[in-house]
Amino acid sequence: MANDQKKIACIGWGSLVWAPRDLPLVDEWRNDGPSLPVEFARESGDAPGTRRITLVICPEAPRVTTYWATLDASTINVARDQLGVREYKDATAKWIAKNVGFWDERTDTSFGLEEKIIATWAMANGLAGAVWTNLPCGFRESRETMPQSEAVVAYLRALGPEDRLGAEEYVRNAPGQIDTPYRRAIEDALGWTSRISARREGGT
Repeated sequence: MANDQKKIACIGWGSLVWAPRDLPLVDEWRNDGPSLPVEFARESGDAPGTRRITLVICPEAPRVTTYWATLDASTINVARDQLGVREYKDATAKWIAKNVGFWDERTDTSFGLEEKIIATWAMANGLAGAVWTNLPCGFRESRETMPQSEAVVAYLRALGPEDRLGAEEYVRNAPGQIDTPYRRAIEDALGWTSRISARREGGT
């Protein structure tokens, strides 16, 4: 990517920030991303040891300031593929088309939850595009229905030891500035406090 070329941002709020793995980031995560309605509201994982509640965009949730970093991607389609494979190693083109949101300056097209908010933010930051995870909230039997915080806490409390460890790590590792009502409920009920406070990391 040429230095004078506009860049494509990846927006993050959960495990992308602390475990980007093979996601080809050009720079470090910045904590002044778009303000989005993010919450611990998705039942994720089906194999033993992977069950947990993850952070996703939920239209009903209060907004928090997210993170962003630029990708080593020449086009929005390349960026979507990069994020899609990071989120799901067996991601197909169909899966990516549904579950990776985007805004592309060149074609003036966008897709996904909060697309207008993200497009406005990206234009204000002089970016060529942006991609983000577009997975729906909810338990498996009720996707796209935001669960109550009590149900989320009950789900986490009921996990067996193998799953509970990973679920706790996910909550504790979430950036401190992703300070949501459900996170506070989880902390109060289970004691899973953030490893890095919003104050220490310079969050808002």
